[in-house]
Amino acid sequence: MKSIAALQAVVTATGFDGEPSDAELDAIEQEMPLILAEVDLLDAHIMTIDRPVTELDERRIRRARNRVLAARRDLTNRAGLAQAGGVA
Repeated sequence: MKSIAALQAVVTATGFDGEPSDAELDAIEQEMPLILAEVDLLDAHIMTIDRPVTELDERRIRRARNRVLAARRDLTNRAGLAQAGGVA
């Protein structure tokens, strides 16, 4: 029977320090407005879980949904500009 311990170094040869790379941090920073807008939308939905939805709740959800759509649009437009070389 072969021992797997001899292969341990091969399996774990690439050290992972658990920290995101600079590129990953930059991507998160660019997506942060969208992330925050989605959290606001989720909060608006959570507030209506255990009670009937009022007109104020509907407005809050609609505005949060519009913020999510605007953040997605802005993020997509920025990605399009980056791919086009910054020329609009």
